[in-house]
Amino acid sequence: MAVERLSIELTNQCAKACWFCYSASTPSGQTRWKASEVVSFVTSCAAHGLKAVSFGGGEPLEYPGVFEVLDGLRGILFRSLTTNGLLLDGTVLDRLVLAAPDKVHVSIHFPADLPRVTRQVHRLAALGIRSGVNLLVARSQLEVMERVAADLRASGIENDRIVYLPMRMEDTPTPDEMGRVAGSLRFQSMSCLAACGKSPRFASIGWDKTVAWCSYTKTRRALATSTYDGLMAALDGLGLDFCGGTDDGRLLRLSRRSLDGHGLVRRRQ
Repeated sequence: MAVERLSIELTNQCAKACWFCYSASTPSGQTRWKASEVVSFVTSCAAHGLKAVSFGGGEPLEYPGVFEVLDGLRGILFRSLTTNGLLLDGTVLDRLVLAAPDKVHVSIHFPADLPRVTRQVHRLAALGIRSGVNLLVARSQLEVMERVAADLRASGIENDRIVYLPMRMEDTPTPDEMGRVAGSLRFQSMSCLAACGKSPRFASIGWDKTVAWCSYTKTRRALATSTYDGLMAALDGLGLDFCGGTDDGRLLRLSRRSLDGHGLVRRRQ
C-alpha cells in the first residue's frame, strides 16, 4: 500500500462554524500541529511516494502557520488548499499568491456565497493560481443548487473546476441527484459517492493528529509519531464506519448505469 494523497486539517478554527462541518469547527477552534511539524511530516511521506497534500480545516487561512507550511513544501509535492474565502483578500491574498499553492478551491456552502466565491475564483486565476470551487449539495436544496452550479458554469467555471460534494450525515443527495445538479455532464465528486469504502491511496489527518481513511468517518486512530511510519502504523487494521446517507438507503443501491449516465469522475473522500 502506498498513500499518494493526504488531506490535513490544519485547525478546526473557522469563523463560519457551519453545523454540518465534519471537524466540528468553531471560531475558537484548536490545533495540535506546529507548522514545522506539518512540513516535516509531509516531507517524510513524500519520500515514500506521497504525491499530493490538501490543506483544510476548519479554515486553513485562520491557521497562523499556513504560509510557512506552503513555503516549506514548495517543490516537494502538489500542494492544494480549500478555503471558505472569507479571508481571501488584501494582505492574506497577497501572501497566498507569494506562497504559490498548486491549486486553491473556494467552498460554496450556501447559495448566498455564489457572487463572492465566483469573483474570488476568477481573481485567483488572474493572479496565476489554479482555482476552482467545492460545491456542497444538500438534498433539500437541489433546485437552488442546480441554479448555482449553472451560474458557475455560465461564468466560465466549468465542471472540470468544480467538485460536487454531497452533504453527509443527513440530507444526503443520491448520485443521480448529484448528476442533475452537475447539469447531467461529466463531473467530479468524492470517491465514496456511490458506496462507502476506503481507498488505499488516500488518508485524512485531523487537526488533533488523528488518522482516518476518510474525512467524515468517526473511525480514527491517533498518530503516534508525525512520520510516514507513524501514518502507516495508524492505518494498519483501521476500520471505516459509514458516515450516513439518504434516509431510504438509495445512496448505496443505485446502479452503476445511473452513475455512468452522468460520466462520474471519482475523487478523494
